[in-house]
Amino acid sequence: MPRQISDSCISCGSCAAQCPVEAISQGDSHYEIDADKCIDCGACEAQCPVGAISEA
Repeated sequence: MPRQISDSCISCGSCAAQCPVEAISQGDSHYEIDADKCIDCGACEAQCPVGAISEA
């Protein structure tokens, strides 16, 4: 199951830099994960400084 980014995202970009399949991009209010590209590796979740990423 793909990960999701909550509204507590501070748009720092560290998650996008860690994504091996480039599934994370800047959205309207915060970064978002493309569920079709996400391979559920967890690299982004481990990198998030505010804990805004979790399993969907």
